Amino acid sequence: MRTAVEDLTVTLSGRDVLHGVELIVAEGEIAGLVGPNGSGKSTLLRTVYRHLRPRAGRVLLAGRDVCSMTPVETARHIAALPQERGSDFEFTVREIVAMGRSPYKRAFAGDDDTDRKAVADALHQVGLDGYEGRDFAALSGGERQRVLLARAFAQQPDVLVLDEPTNHLDVQHQVDLLALLSAQRRTTLISLHDLNAAAALCDRLHVLHEGAVVASGPPREVLTPELLEKVFGVRAAVVEHPLTGDPLIAFDHRASARAVSGPVADAV
Repeated sequence: MRTAVEDLTVTLSGRDVLHGVELIVAEGEIAGLVGPNGSGKSTLLRTVYRHLRPRAGRVLLAGRDVCSMTPVETARHIAALPQERGSDFEFTVREIVAMGRSPYKRAFAGDDDTDRKAVADALHQVGLDGYEGRDFAALSGGERQRVLLARAFAQQPDVLVLDEPTNHLDVQHQVDLLALLSAQRRTTLISLHDLNAAAALCDRLHVLHEGAVVASGPPREVLTPELLEKVFGVRAAVVEHPLTGDPLIAFDHRASARAVSGPVADAV
């Protein structure tokens, strides 16, 4: 489902956190949001899945403003994995994942065969077969992360909105998750701190800096040494990945951000 953000401005505590943001996620495309901490990535994602209401502009799903939808309608189209993820739920893994089926059920309705299959398939996708009866609160951070991803998959949305989904995952599960997202080809808007992961996964990148989109396009066109220095305050070379051919960013870890780009480091 095509998703568009049009001239979006979001104000929090009297300050415009986002101003004039415009971007498009084509149907079946994986679009990445990258930018320094405080650039507005999470605020933008929270606005897309209707946790926040914009002061101006709009978010469109297939041409329809999400603010005109009911919560149930929104939940049938968009599944979100926010950064604020509880760890003290007194539920089993299966109960957590089954919450993703709520938009399709009447109040107090039990699970049917479709629900049970969706939950089982989602747990299999994230590598948690056999975890159904385990207590969510007793899991490791990485396991909890995968359970919450399974809940989003069980929701079977048209659009996935993922805020740093690889947090707490070890390298193997990071690679597995990115491969799964790539194979699904579901319309996805995802924020990532790891620029090399973003370059490998995303069809298009949108770079946020101080609440505005400063660059958009394929990773190879967007991730230039000049942009990395200007936006992230780092010195880096962009080369070809020897295994995949994707852009690979080699950072100069010996150069401080201040030495490279002066005031920019303080601004972000």
